[in-house]
Amino acid sequence: MARRRRRLALRRSRELLGTPVARRRRPAVRRPARSGPRPARSGTAEGRLLVPVAAAVTAVAVGGPPGALAGFGIAVLAHRLQRQRGPAGERAARARHTEQVVRQLPQAADLLAACLAAGAGPQEAAGAVGRSVRGPLGALLLRAAAELRLGADPAQCWERFAAEPGATELGRCLEHACTTGVPPAAAVTRLAEQGRLRHARSAQARARRAGVLATAPLGLCFLPAFLLVGVAPVVMGLAGALLAPA
Repeated sequence: MARRRRRLALRRSRELLGTPVARRRRPAVRRPARSGPRPARSGTAEGRLLVPVAAAVTAVAVGGPPGALAGFGIAVLAHRLQRQRGPAGERAARARHTEQVVRQLPQAADLLAACLAAGAGPQEAAGAVGRSVRGPLGALLLRAAAELRLGADPAQCWERFAAEPGATELGRCLEHACTTGVPPAAAVTRLAEQGRLRHARSAQARARRAGVLATAPLGLCFLPAFLLVGVAPVVMGLAGALLAPA
Protein backbone atom coordinates (compact mmCIF):
# COMPACT_ATOMS: atom_id res chain seq x y z
CA MET A 1 0.00 0.00 0.00
CA ALA A 2 2.80 2.40 0.87
CA ARG A 3 4.51 1.74 -2.43
CA ARG A 4 1.27 2.32 -4.31
CA ARG A 5 0.66 5.62 -2.51
CA ARG A 6 4.21 6.72 -3.26
CA ARG A 7 3.70 5.87 -6.93
CA LEU A 8 0.43 7.82 -7.11
CA ALA A 9 2.02 10.82 -5.40
CA LEU A 10 4.93 10.75 -7.84
CA ARG A 11 2.53 10.61 -10.79
CA ARG A 12 0.48 13.54 -9.48
CA SER A 13 3.61 15.61 -8.95
CA ARG A 14 4.73 14.92 -12.50
CA GLU A 15 1.32 15.89 -13.83
CA LEU A 16 1.43 19.14 -11.88
CA LEU A 17 4.93 19.92 -13.15
CA GLY A 18 3.96 19.07 -16.72
CA THR A 19 6.29 16.09 -17.03
CA PRO A 20 4.85 13.37 -19.28
CA VAL A 21 4.26 10.09 -17.53
CA ALA A 22 5.74 7.12 -19.31
CA ARG A 23 3.40 4.21 -19.62
CA ARG A 24 4.56 0.67 -19.65
CA ARG A 25 3.76 -1.25 -22.76
CA ARG A 26 3.65 -4.97 -22.96
CA PRO A 27 5.97 -6.41 -25.59
CA ALA A 28 4.18 -7.82 -28.58
CA VAL A 29 4.34 -11.58 -28.68
CA ARG A 30 4.83 -12.97 -32.15
CA ARG A 31 3.44 -16.37 -32.86
CA PRO A 32 5.44 -18.61 -35.13
CA ALA A 33 3.97 -19.23 -38.53
CA ARG A 34 2.45 -22.64 -39.04
CA SER A 35 3.34 -24.51 -42.19
CA GLY A 36 0.73 -27.24 -41.88
CA PRO A 37 -3.02 -26.99 -42.25
CA ARG A 38 -5.03 -25.63 -39.40
CA PRO A 39 -7.14 -28.25 -37.68
CA ALA A 40 -10.82 -27.94 -38.39
CA ARG A 41 -13.11 -27.26 -35.49
CA SER A 42 -15.41 -30.09 -34.56
CA GLY A 43 -18.43 -27.80 -34.28
CA THR A 44 -19.12 -24.11 -34.45
CA ALA A 45 -21.05 -22.15 -31.87
CA GLU A 46 -23.96 -21.79 -34.29
CA GLY A 47 -24.15 -25.53 -34.81
CA ARG A 48 -24.03 -26.25 -31.09
CA LEU A 49 -26.81 -23.71 -30.53
CA LEU A 50 -29.05 -25.17 -33.23
CA VAL A 51 -29.06 -28.64 -31.65
CA PRO A 52 -31.14 -27.78 -28.55
CA VAL A 53 -33.30 -25.37 -30.58
CA ALA A 54 -34.18 -28.07 -33.11
CA ALA A 55 -34.87 -30.56 -30.32
CA ALA A 56 -37.14 -28.10 -28.50
CA VAL A 57 -39.04 -27.19 -31.67
CA THR A 58 -39.60 -30.87 -32.46
CA ALA A 59 -40.78 -31.61 -28.93
CA VAL A 60 -43.24 -28.69 -28.99
CA ALA A 61 -44.50 -29.48 -32.50
CA VAL A 62 -45.16 -33.16 -31.78
CA GLY A 63 -46.24 -32.66 -28.19
CA GLY A 64 -46.48 -35.04 -25.26
CA PRO A 65 -44.13 -37.94 -24.54
CA PRO A 66 -43.68 -38.74 -28.26
CA GLY A 67 -42.48 -35.17 -28.82
CA ALA A 68 -39.98 -35.44 -25.98
CA LEU A 69 -38.64 -38.71 -27.37
CA ALA A 70 -38.42 -37.27 -30.89
CA GLY A 71 -36.59 -34.16 -29.64
CA PHE A 72 -34.15 -36.28 -27.65
CA GLY A 73 -33.47 -38.47 -30.68
CA ILE A 74 -32.84 -35.45 -32.90
CA ALA A 75 -30.45 -33.97 -30.33
CA VAL A 76 -28.46 -37.23 -30.06
CA LEU A 77 -28.30 -37.61 -33.85
CA ALA A 78 -27.16 -34.01 -34.39
CA HIS A 79 -24.51 -34.35 -31.68
CA ARG A 80 -23.09 -37.47 -33.32
CA LEU A 81 -23.05 -35.80 -36.72
CA GLN A 82 -21.12 -32.85 -35.29
CA ARG A 83 -18.57 -35.15 -33.68
CA GLN A 84 -18.05 -37.04 -36.93
CA ARG A 85 -17.64 -33.79 -38.84
CA GLY A 86 -14.44 -32.90 -36.94
CA PRO A 87 -12.16 -35.75 -38.17
CA ALA A 88 -13.63 -35.45 -41.66
CA GLY A 89 -12.80 -31.73 -41.71
CA GLU A 90 -9.24 -32.39 -40.55
CA ARG A 91 -8.73 -35.03 -43.24
CA ALA A 92 -10.09 -32.66 -45.87
CA ALA A 93 -7.75 -29.88 -44.67
CA ARG A 94 -4.74 -32.21 -44.83
CA ALA A 95 -5.76 -33.34 -48.32
CA ARG A 96 -6.06 -29.73 -49.52
CA HIS A 97 -2.68 -28.89 -47.98
CA THR A 98 -1.00 -31.82 -49.72
CA GLU A 99 -2.67 -30.96 -53.03
CA GLN A 100 -1.44 -27.35 -52.85
CA VAL A 101 2.11 -28.50 -52.05
CA VAL A 102 2.12 -30.93 -55.00
CA ARG A 103 0.70 -28.24 -57.31
CA GLN A 104 3.42 -25.75 -56.33
CA LEU A 105 6.25 -28.29 -56.50
CA PRO A 106 7.25 -27.99 -60.22
CA GLN A 107 7.51 -24.19 -60.14
CA ALA A 108 9.38 -24.21 -56.84
CA ALA A 109 11.76 -26.90 -58.10
CA ASP A 110 12.52 -24.87 -61.23
CA LEU A 111 13.28 -21.78 -59.14
CA LEU A 112 15.43 -23.80 -56.73
CA ALA A 113 17.38 -25.32 -59.62
CA ALA A 114 17.96 -21.86 -61.12
CA CYS A 115 19.18 -20.45 -57.79
CA LEU A 116 21.45 -23.43 -57.13
CA ALA A 117 22.86 -23.32 -60.67
CA ALA A 118 23.61 -19.60 -60.21
CA GLY A 119 25.82 -20.42 -57.21
CA ALA A 120 23.46 -19.80 -54.29
CA GLY A 121 23.55 -22.10 -51.29
CA PRO A 122 20.61 -24.22 -50.15
CA GLN A 123 19.77 -21.72 -47.40
CA GLU A 124 19.69 -18.69 -49.71
CA ALA A 125 17.86 -20.61 -52.45
CA ALA A 126 15.21 -21.94 -50.07
CA GLY A 127 14.63 -18.48 -48.58
CA ALA A 128 14.34 -16.75 -51.95
CA VAL A 129 12.04 -19.39 -53.44
CA GLY A 130 9.91 -19.53 -50.29
CA ARG A 131 9.34 -15.76 -50.39
CA SER A 132 8.43 -15.84 -54.09
CA VAL A 133 6.27 -18.98 -54.14
CA ARG A 134 4.45 -18.45 -50.82
CA GLY A 135 1.59 -20.79 -50.02
CA PRO A 136 2.14 -23.99 -47.99
CA LEU A 137 5.26 -25.02 -49.91
CA GLY A 138 6.71 -21.54 -49.52
CA ALA A 139 6.13 -21.75 -45.76
CA LEU A 140 7.96 -25.08 -45.65
CA LEU A 141 10.91 -23.66 -47.58
CA LEU A 142 11.08 -20.58 -45.34
CA ARG A 143 11.08 -22.82 -42.27
CA ALA A 144 13.92 -24.89 -43.71
CA ALA A 145 15.88 -21.72 -44.55
CA ALA A 146 15.38 -20.42 -41.00
CA GLU A 147 16.60 -23.71 -39.52
CA LEU A 148 19.70 -23.67 -41.73
CA ARG A 149 20.38 -20.04 -40.83
CA LEU A 150 20.23 -20.94 -37.13
CA GLY A 151 22.86 -23.66 -37.61
CA ALA A 152 20.78 -26.82 -37.92
CA ASP A 153 22.25 -29.91 -39.55
CA PRO A 154 21.40 -29.69 -43.29
CA ALA A 155 20.70 -33.42 -43.63
CA GLN A 156 18.32 -33.45 -40.66
CA CYS A 157 16.69 -30.22 -41.81
CA TRP A 158 15.87 -31.60 -45.25
CA GLU A 159 14.83 -34.90 -43.69
CA ARG A 160 12.21 -33.02 -41.67
CA PHE A 161 11.22 -31.19 -44.85
CA ALA A 162 10.78 -34.52 -46.65
CA ALA A 163 8.48 -35.74 -43.86
CA GLU A 164 5.86 -33.19 -44.94
CA PRO A 165 3.13 -34.63 -47.22
CA GLY A 166 3.71 -33.68 -50.84
CA ALA A 167 7.31 -32.48 -50.37
CA THR A 168 8.92 -35.90 -49.93
CA GLU A 169 10.70 -36.08 -53.29
CA LEU A 170 12.18 -32.59 -53.10
CA GLY A 171 13.30 -33.10 -49.50
CA ARG A 172 14.98 -36.42 -50.29
CA CYS A 173 16.73 -34.90 -53.29
CA LEU A 174 18.21 -32.07 -51.22
CA GLU A 175 19.02 -34.42 -48.34
CA HIS A 176 20.90 -36.72 -50.72
CA ALA A 177 22.83 -33.75 -52.08
CA CYS A 178 23.82 -32.69 -48.55
CA THR A 179 25.01 -36.15 -47.51
CA THR A 180 26.88 -37.03 -50.73
CA GLY A 181 28.08 -33.60 -51.84
CA VAL A 182 26.59 -33.95 -55.34
CA PRO A 183 25.29 -30.65 -56.81
CA PRO A 184 21.49 -30.83 -56.56
CA ALA A 185 20.65 -28.54 -59.50
CA ALA A 186 20.33 -31.32 -62.10
CA ALA A 187 18.32 -33.58 -59.81
CA VAL A 188 15.95 -30.74 -58.86
CA THR A 189 15.47 -29.90 -62.55
CA ARG A 190 14.54 -33.53 -63.30
CA LEU A 191 12.13 -33.43 -60.37
CA ALA A 192 10.44 -30.34 -61.82
CA GLU A 193 10.08 -32.03 -65.22
CA GLN A 194 8.57 -35.13 -63.60
CA GLY A 195 6.14 -32.95 -61.66
CA ARG A 196 4.98 -31.15 -64.80
CA LEU A 197 4.53 -34.47 -66.62
CA ARG A 198 2.54 -35.84 -63.69
CA HIS A 199 0.31 -32.76 -63.68
CA ALA A 200 -0.29 -33.09 -67.44
CA ARG A 201 -1.31 -36.73 -67.04
CA SER A 202 -3.65 -35.95 -64.17
CA ALA A 203 -5.23 -33.12 -66.19
CA GLN A 204 -5.83 -35.49 -69.11
CA ALA A 205 -7.35 -38.09 -66.78
CA ARG A 206 -9.66 -35.46 -65.28
CA ALA A 207 -10.71 -34.36 -68.77
CA ARG A 208 -11.56 -37.94 -69.79
CA ARG A 209 -13.44 -38.47 -66.54
CA ALA A 210 -15.39 -35.26 -67.11
CA GLY A 211 -16.38 -36.46 -70.59
CA VAL A 212 -17.67 -39.75 -69.20
CA LEU A 213 -19.59 -38.00 -66.45
CA ALA A 214 -21.10 -35.59 -68.98
CA THR A 215 -22.36 -38.38 -71.27
CA ALA A 216 -23.89 -40.44 -68.46
CA PRO A 217 -26.87 -38.08 -67.85
CA LEU A 218 -27.48 -37.86 -71.60
CA GLY A 219 -27.62 -41.65 -71.81
CA LEU A 220 -30.03 -41.81 -68.91
CA CYS A 221 -32.27 -39.26 -70.63
CA PHE A 222 -32.18 -40.76 -74.14
CA LEU A 223 -32.49 -44.43 -73.17
CA PRO A 224 -36.13 -44.21 -71.98
CA ALA A 225 -37.04 -42.18 -75.06
CA PHE A 226 -35.41 -44.77 -77.34
CA LEU A 227 -37.27 -47.57 -75.59
CA LEU A 228 -40.60 -45.77 -75.86
CA VAL A 229 -40.19 -44.63 -79.47
CA GLY A 230 -38.23 -47.48 -81.05
CA VAL A 231 -38.64 -50.65 -79.02
CA ALA A 232 -42.11 -50.33 -77.48
CA PRO A 233 -44.02 -50.04 -80.83
CA VAL A 234 -42.24 -53.10 -82.23
CA VAL A 235 -42.98 -55.14 -79.11
CA MET A 236 -46.59 -54.02 -79.08
CA GLY A 237 -46.99 -54.88 -82.79
CA LEU A 238 -45.50 -58.33 -82.35
CA ALA A 239 -47.60 -58.96 -79.25
CA GLY A 240 -50.75 -57.87 -81.07
CA ALA A 241 -49.96 -60.17 -84.01
CA LEU A 242 -49.25 -63.13 -81.74
CA LEU A 243 -52.23 -62.62 -79.46
CA ALA A 244 -54.72 -61.91 -82.23
CA PRO A 245 -57.29 -64.69 -82.76
CA ALA A 246 -56.60 -66.87 -85.75
